[in-house]
Amino acid sequence: MNSLYPLPEALEATLDRVPELPGVYQYFDETGTIIYVGKAKNLRKRVYSYFTKTHDESPKTRVLVKRIRSLIYIVVDSEEDALLLENNLIKEHKPRYNVLLKDDKTYPSICIKHEPFPRVFQTRQIIQDGSEYFGPYSSASTVKALLWLIRQVFPLRTCKLPLLKKDILDGRYKVCLEYHIKKCLGPCVGLQSMNDYLKNIDEIREILKGNIQQVSKHLLTEMSALAAELRFEEAQILKEKYELIEQYKSKSMVVNSNYNNVDVFAYDEWNNSSIINYLHIKNGSIVQGLSLEYKKRLEETKEELFSTAIFEIRQRLQSTSKELIVPFAPDIIPQGIQVIIPQKGDRKKLLDLSMQNVRQYKIELMKQAEKLNPEQRITRLLTQVKKDLHLHELPFHIECFDNSNTQGTNPVAACVVFKNGKASKKDYRHFKIKTVEGPNDFASMEEILYRRYKRLLDENQPLPQLVVVDGGKGQLSSAVKILNDLGLMNRLQVMGIAENLEELYFPGDSVPLYLDKNSETLRLIQQMRDEAHRFGITFHRKKRSQEATHSVFDDIPGIGEKTKTALLTTFKSLKRVKESSLEELAAVVGKSKAQKISVFLQGNDTQIKRQNQ
Repeated sequence: MNSLYPLPEALEATLDRVPELPGVYQYFDETGTIIYVGKAKNLRKRVYSYFTKTHDESPKTRVLVKRIRSLIYIVVDSEEDALLLENNLIKEHKPRYNVLLKDDKTYPSICIKHEPFPRVFQTRQIIQDGSEYFGPYSSASTVKALLWLIRQVFPLRTCKLPLLKKDILDGRYKVCLEYHIKKCLGPCVGLQSMNDYLKNIDEIREILKGNIQQVSKHLLTEMSALAAELRFEEAQILKEKYELIEQYKSKSMVVNSNYNNVDVFAYDEWNNSSIINYLHIKNGSIVQGLSLEYKKRLEETKEELFSTAIFEIRQRLQSTSKELIVPFAPDIIPQGIQVIIPQKGDRKKLLDLSMQNVRQYKIELMKQAEKLNPEQRITRLLTQVKKDLHLHELPFHIECFDNSNTQGTNPVAACVVFKNGKASKKDYRHFKIKTVEGPNDFASMEEILYRRYKRLLDENQPLPQLVVVDGGKGQLSSAVKILNDLGLMNRLQVMGIAENLEELYFPGDSVPLYLDKNSETLRLIQQMRDEAHRFGITFHRKKRSQEATHSVFDDIPGIGEKTKTALLTTFKSLKRVKESSLEELAAVVGKSKAQKISVFLQGNDTQIKRQNQ
């Protein structure tokens, strides 16, 4: 063998003896510690690949190969046996470079306790004492819903008393509150026989196995028999139980009841991990669900990871299902198992549900990681924005512009600034439109963009990576014209957003871009547009308010609020102030100010008439 790596003689001799058969191989380091366990359809081909490739895309694999000093291989009859042996060896030795199952959760199960009168309760501990455990369930709410149904339908004890037959006969116990509120029938004092109690447990067991339809039919048969015997009160009790079970069944059923004992697996990837969701379907209902994360260590393919996860989850949960519904074929398919990749129908509905669960679990992992490292969220968000909008670089700095006017009066504009995906309010700017007469949004956009970026250039301030203008093709064309005039089109990117926010326009492209309404990129754009609109409207209202309360007195040099108030309090109106003599004015505000007011008012007749109207 022509290895790319220096190999010890013993290892090279072993490599020459590796057969072309299915099996498992184990790599050891210089201390004799197992550092990797792998399976292969063809041991020779797989093992040789480690030493004859450069592994440029996987530095971890290169490090592993350099640390290998010896290997052991075990030949087995089939790929399925190789998968089983690999799984057992990984669990026993926990090699450093193998796929790591990140499962720090203890999922809840429902226990039927091994007791004379079994209790039924939620637990996260599995004790090998003869008790029965159903689950695990990925959601505690699912467990609560099941236990609520069981306790509504079947009266069971909740106390931890041993309830031995001798103690019951000796009268060592007394009934508790649960008996008085009819949640327990009092087996502790002999008011309920063991056979009757265990009959309830049998029906509970069927419900937990997913055989709800069977329990429902049994209750309906008993109810009809009691009604035929005119035992209507007892029949009514069974009717209430039947209706509760039917109600639960209608909520829990996801497909028709013909789908029985089916395993569904979904797959996704995130942050060098594989995420697997598992659902077990019985009589059309989900009776088990689990989501797990597998941390990649080397360059394992998704098919290899998927087959490992499927095998391990089925082994852990002791699944006997002969039908697997999956999004793609795993690397190894166990014998006697039918693998289905559905394209439509009820099976596709089940796969979509599992995919929804795996995506939700992925979101939870992302949120956990982002809480620990906020910068990770920013980088992920901006990377997504860059990808969705086809930008040249990450948009750490974005500016968004919006015009605001009322039928051409008091035209203003707003610029809001987002840095690292968040509003940077200290960098917000508003503009009074100076050169545009009447309602002309295109010309207004040209003016504010020119003023904004001419100033940034003159002051040598950092430019944004992305400029967003609120408007369609017209406003975008205005923005492109100004940025071209300033020589900035090669230094930043610009886009326009239509009124309904569904269409995003880019220079030189007449076809708008449409983003998923739930995408983070669209939410960020909407947030910027709304913020620019809010900031612009606030400034516009303030300007209109100032104009509405403006007085001629405000234009007289040297006249402040106190003088203005004194004049209006005394003379009541601007007209009377103008008609007053210099002596009357001087008596209120003094001779010097009276002189200024008289001269100014005599020279501004037109303005005074307009304000008095």
